[in-house]
Amino acid sequence: MNVVIIGLGYVGLPLAQESVRVGLDVTGLDIRQATAEGLNAGRSHVDDLSDADVAAMVAAGFRATADAASISPLPDVTVICVPTPLSESDGPDLTAVKAATETAGRLLKRGALVVLESTTYPGTTDEVVRPMLEKASGLSAGIDFHLAFSPERIDPGNERYGMRNTPKVVGGLTPACTGAAAAFYGQVCDTVVRAKSAREAEMAKLLENTYRHVNIALVNEMAIFSHELGIDLWDAIRCAATKPFGFQAFYPGPGVGGHCIPIDPNYLSYKVRAELKHPFRFVELAQEINSRMPGYVVDRAAELLNTDAKAMNGATVLLLGVTYKNDIADQRESPARPIARKLLQRGAVLSYHDPYVESWQVDGREVRRASSPAEQADLTILLQAHSDYDLDDIAAHAHLLFDTRGKVAGDAVYPL
Repeated sequence: MNVVIIGLGYVGLPLAQESVRVGLDVTGLDIRQATAEGLNAGRSHVDDLSDADVAAMVAAGFRATADAASISPLPDVTVICVPTPLSESDGPDLTAVKAATETAGRLLKRGALVVLESTTYPGTTDEVVRPMLEKASGLSAGIDFHLAFSPERIDPGNERYGMRNTPKVVGGLTPACTGAAAAFYGQVCDTVVRAKSAREAEMAKLLENTYRHVNIALVNEMAIFSHELGIDLWDAIRCAATKPFGFQAFYPGPGVGGHCIPIDPNYLSYKVRAELKHPFRFVELAQEINSRMPGYVVDRAAELLNTDAKAMNGATVLLLGVTYKNDIADQRESPARPIARKLLQRGAVLSYHDPYVESWQVDGREVRRASSPAEQADLTILLQAHSDYDLDDIAAHAHLLFDTRGKVAGDAVYPL
């Protein structure tokens, strides 16, 4: 089976690895020539795969290219794994999906399978991808070729769940399309879950992320008023989590990051507004609450400096951890950047430390990298509790430590 994977990032590359591992003939296609050359040379650019992993893929026959015209023979399976960011109007930006679909259409042959994995709003597979493929190929979806949607479920840095042991949802344009997708993914995943159609599979992804989005917003708002009421919300969550049913613990933080939580629920909100002409109030409220957290963190930082008789203007502030989650290098949508921007606007003398980030810029301005996470500053803000950090040592050396992750205790430690 010849497989072409379009988009070799955090989603496409692990899929390519597992496909190669089970003996499929895999070609990766990416718009960045440097990415393709690096992979062919055995260099990884994502957290979940090492250079040795990529070198093993290449040795087993994997190749990457930026030239779709060089792909031969035509693939039996094409999987689209490209980014779907938000547009300036907060709707889905399908530019990359459409470009990848045009490429897939040129590579399409009778009897082949095309799968969209990029997160988007329900209906995209049928309303956007299908007509583009049919126009480019002259073939009919569901008759001459199979078309399906399968939401990506990659969690960067998760050492327990990966491509193989995370259940894979598939939904096709027709039952036969679903069956073809299930047959492909059954080779690379232990469990395949069949959705009723592509629309249900598209909705499943948005449901997963919207669920997290609104619950994180709930505890973020609770963190704000718990501080004002003198309540330790972290301890309240610890106690509530002992209930063996009816409760799942979510935790507040300085803001939400990554590709999924800050972005994906907006696709559903966009679809509801566009077609039904009314707001999806839960999502929009959650977005409002989570978006205000970086500003709240900066306000609390100013408050803490004020208790120490210091103004924000001229104060030294050290940010610890600027990635969107712990123990990875991924900075996509990290709340660290809007926090840093607001601190700089208030005149703070800013530095940062992150074991995964060698250099860091905010709006084109280079931020000084501290020599260690225990470097002295008027205020230290823990944004990401990487495992490499000795939190007790940081707490012992910090003049004031603002812990936005609820990980540290001590007399000079102030929780979110």
